[in-house]
Amino acid sequence: MTNLNCRPDCGACCTAPSISSAIPGMPNGKPAGVRCVQLADDHRCRIFGHPERPLVCSGLQPQAEMCGATREEAMIYLTTLERLTAV
Repeated sequence: MTNLNCRPDCGACCTAPSISSAIPGMPNGKPAGVRCVQLADDHRCRIFGHPERPLVCSGLQPQAEMCGATREEAMIYLTTLERLTAV
């Protein structure tokens, strides 16, 4: 796996997956397919590097397999992964 930098104007990883831990502004986390309230209009995380950022978010690193070549490819991959791992 190759480490990447986040693609500008993407935010797929802040939209497609569910997050079960609390997020500032979303105390019960967020369901899959819902945009995180901490995702700014420029698709950057407002709490990146802050201690209140959920561990699941800080542990998720961009990878070629996950991000694909476009935001749409990333959304398809992450939505599929979410569906396959849903309990």
